[in-house]
Amino acid sequence: MDSSSTRRQATRAKLYEAAVTLIAEQGFSATTVDEIAERAGVAKGTVYYNFKSKNELFEELLRHGVGLLTASLRSAADETTARGGSRIDALDAMIRAGLVFIERYPSFTQLYVAELWRTNRTWNSTLLVVRQQAVAVVEGVLREGVEAGELSDEIDVQLTAAALVGMVLVAALDWQAFQSERSLDDVHGALSLLLHGRVHGPKARPLTAE
Repeated sequence: MDSSSTRRQATRAKLYEAAVTLIAEQGFSATTVDEIAERAGVAKGTVYYNFKSKNELFEELLRHGVGLLTASLRSAADETTARGGSRIDALDAMIRAGLVFIERYPSFTQLYVAELWRTNRTWNSTLLVVRQQAVAVVEGVLREGVEAGELSDEIDVQLTAAALVGMVLVAALDWQAFQSERSLDDVHGALSLLLHGRVHGPKARPLTAE
């Protein structure tokens, strides 16, 4: 990679960080390109050199952020498999990787979750694509687990993958907002129990329809 490409990537990273922080603080509509440039420490023209508009900047921000999350999840799964771990171990490692990502990028995660519920944005189709990229990594591990006999073939792979990703996102945001005194290990341990189905005690009765 040449020096000009490196500089451009560094500039874009500064713009992403400035944009995500400002938008988290005051909303997309209220955030201006001037403010993004000022927060990033660059000229306004630099923003438009890298992105055609504020909308394009935000769309690329979504791609960049979810791309980092997806790479983190994939790396966690691959490293666990390389060490000889099971698919359940890989899923557990992915839960931890997701928590680490959210702890590192809380503002981005808040924006991402908020945007998932909006349907009137120009970047909605992009958001759906990048969301599926992250979920697909979990789907792949689940399918491998079913094929290897480690997981029940009765599970709905697509829905289970989405549920696991959603569990991590929502639990982590709740952790950051309302239970910040808890450690990452503590939160990961609680979610790990859910993954392994160990949330009921020896005296618990199964839920049945009345």
